[in-house]
Amino acid sequence: MSAGGRIAASLRERQDQHAAWRVCLLFLLRFFLSCLLVFAVGKVVFMCYNRSVEVFSVRDVWDVWRHGFSMDVSTSCYLLVLPWLVMLLWQSWRRMPVRWLLVPYSVLVAVLLGLIIGGDAVLYEFWKFKLNAAIFSYMHNPEGATASVSLPFLVSRVVGILLAIFLIAILLLQAVRASLPAPRVRQTGRAWAAVLLLMLAPVVFLGIRGSIGTSVMNVGVPYYSQRLFLNHSAVNPAFSLLSSFKRAKNYSDEFDWLPETERAEVFAPLYPLETEDVADTLLATTRPNILVVLMESFGGKFVAELGGIPDVAPNLSRLIREGVFWEQFYANSFRTDRGTVSVFSGWVSYPTVSLMRLPDKLAGIPSLAQCLLHEGYTTGYLYGGDIRIMGKRGYLVSAGYQDFVSDKDFPFSAVHESKWGVNDSIAARRMYEWIASKPASERWHLVFQTLSSHEPFEVPYHRLADKKLNAFAFTDQCIGSLIDSLRTLPAWDDMLVILLPDHGYLYDLTYEDPAFFHCPMLWLGGAVKQPRRMQVLMNQSDLAATLLSQMGISHTDFPWSRNVLSRAYTYPFVYSNFPGGILFCDSTGVSVFDIASRQPITEQPAPSPERVQKAKAILQTSYDQLGAR
Repeated sequence: MSAGGRIAASLRERQDQHAAWRVCLLFLLRFFLSCLLVFAVGKVVFMCYNRSVEVFSVRDVWDVWRHGFSMDVSTSCYLLVLPWLVMLLWQSWRRMPVRWLLVPYSVLVAVLLGLIIGGDAVLYEFWKFKLNAAIFSYMHNPEGATASVSLPFLVSRVVGILLAIFLIAILLLQAVRASLPAPRVRQTGRAWAAVLLLMLAPVVFLGIRGSIGTSVMNVGVPYYSQRLFLNHSAVNPAFSLLSSFKRAKNYSDEFDWLPETERAEVFAPLYPLETEDVADTLLATTRPNILVVLMESFGGKFVAELGGIPDVAPNLSRLIREGVFWEQFYANSFRTDRGTVSVFSGWVSYPTVSLMRLPDKLAGIPSLAQCLLHEGYTTGYLYGGDIRIMGKRGYLVSAGYQDFVSDKDFPFSAVHESKWGVNDSIAARRMYEWIASKPASERWHLVFQTLSSHEPFEVPYHRLADKKLNAFAFTDQCIGSLIDSLRTLPAWDDMLVILLPDHGYLYDLTYEDPAFFHCPMLWLGGAVKQPRRMQVLMNQSDLAATLLSQMGISHTDFPWSRNVLSRAYTYPFVYSNFPGGILFCDSTGVSVFDIASRQPITEQPAPSPERVQKAKAILQTSYDQLGAR
């Protein structure tokens, strides 16, 4: 062989030594980018097809792309898992029929994506929500689903979807054809390729998860606009469909314990339509600026005035003497995602499901922020952690909150001092600065959600020896400092500050103990007429109607929220729940009912079948209404 031939052979051999890792990397990259391209084009198709639903601009298309990109990456990484596994196995089994596996897989993905993207675009015009598992309930009776459309309509849409499948298949198969060598080509360097693929595994996992923080990818992450159509456009339809399977159930069939006639009869007087409004006035102005401080886990166990542990919350004890303190206030549920919806939407909670995590059910849910927006208020929400967790951001956007401050708005070092985000001292200072920057002419409603009084209770504060109690004491200190700082602002004179928790905490308590749900609520600020002690029984969900009534704003859109200061509130009671049971408390006492055994587990001071029957009626009605949404 000539010298030139030896050099050429050596170069070819060197290329072959790198071919295995190059082939694997290029194929996975091309397949991944092809999926991203399909989703990007799919968003444009969705918006253009549904242009009769809502008018949008080119800027809206860009915003939809931008906010939906992380979910598209997550979905693409899901689709990349099997090809990654095939590539990895290929390095140990040289005769593996890799093309015979990846070609059918690419065709299958093309068929599924074509059907999902096309079906989502077509059905949205009729449903006004993203494609979900509910579509399969119509497959048993397709005539009912197609009776309202013409044959040309059906044919044209089917042809369009088939064309989409064909184009997607060509794109994905091109990634296979252009990347994978012919079977006769010898591949070397397989060990390096295997190492590279194993190194890619955490990257794919992180792409699926969507975050290195505490939250994971969920349908609410792309939500960014007050216009629901744009939020729906940003949501990846494949992700939406797959995530809906775990939620696909007929909620109306759950807890169907009472005959319908009996259920309706028992439930009717519990949440009556209000005929007369405010019987008592607590505010000096009907248009205060409103700050809600949602205190993590801050149940009555930590408040001496509610029979809790002394000296945990001395600032709250000090402030109670200056404001309107609600002594018979009860949380609706046991988790932040449930409590948040109850507080800001005046909505009932559910023992087995979180409404915040059901974006398809959130359409039409009322909210305090939306009502205040209509009155000319601006709105905002501050949380020192990852605001996307549990679908929170999606809910808050749909609820009407416009501006957000979260972990990404703080220095990296401050965010990672603890598991959940910046501590309450830093977040409280940002809250003060936000309020101080507001023009005097602006009416606003802001929320400050604390986080330091949460496991693992890591706080830069060391007053109490008990780590858990010390964390609650730290939050109390931060809130006290925030209130004292706000007093120095001119805005204090027209400000209403509402302190309340999202739920209680199991410190020497169980869910079966009514004390877990008993919580503090305090109204402060220059907008409060005078200090008061309120003895009326109420839930978190009653805050919306009660506050709006004090402001002279209608609350008829809040079916689960009661104005507890109304003359129509003639039967005070509270209803709460947790995964294993429901609680009902009225002037006769309290009953806790186990929903698995269907037996009372707490009856104070004596058994009451009437309380249990009312709790059952509320539970059954709440699930009937959830199923009907």
